[in-house]
Amino acid sequence: MPLYDATVPQMRKMLGNLDGWLEKAEAFAKERGFEVDRFVEFRLAPDQFALARQIQACCDTAKFTAARLTGQEAPKDADDETTVAALRARIQKTRAYLETITEKDFEGADTRVVKLPFLEGKGALGGEYLNAFALPNFLFHVTTSYAILRHNGVPLGKREFIGGMELVDL
Repeated sequence: MPLYDATVPQMRKMLGNLDGWLEKAEAFAKERGFEVDRFVEFRLAPDQFALARQIQACCDTAKFTAARLTGQEAPKDADDETTVAALRARIQKTRAYLETITEKDFEGADTRVVKLPFLEGKGALGGEYLNAFALPNFLFHVTTSYAILRHNGVPLGKREFIGGMELVDL
């Protein structure tokens, strides 16, 4: 599978799913009579990021992955979202950025050396970076966001996590 196919469409899909979970959180909070923005600071464990930072990490990982694999500069965000509405806007902004990345941009991505700013002086080939770090990191933060919402009562199931897929007739 080309790196583009494993990256941009899947990350856009999962970010779309995440946006849908937040929409369900809004409905859940309204139904229960509490402020939806309380979710922003919820976390699964005291030493884990709160929901806001989990979602920021999802968005950052998606845009940095696409940018690094294509040799581009990723857009910068202030990481200052404090409401569910602001987090949803961040997700939409990230999805819109991913729409600008094309399959052609990914030419040579599997052998491109990706500089790892969190490991000074180190890098990895694009395919290794994607499979060993970027995808697991993205899915960790997506899954943790799902778990925070689910743990706090938002009625989400496996179907909402996985989302849709293209089917063919047999």
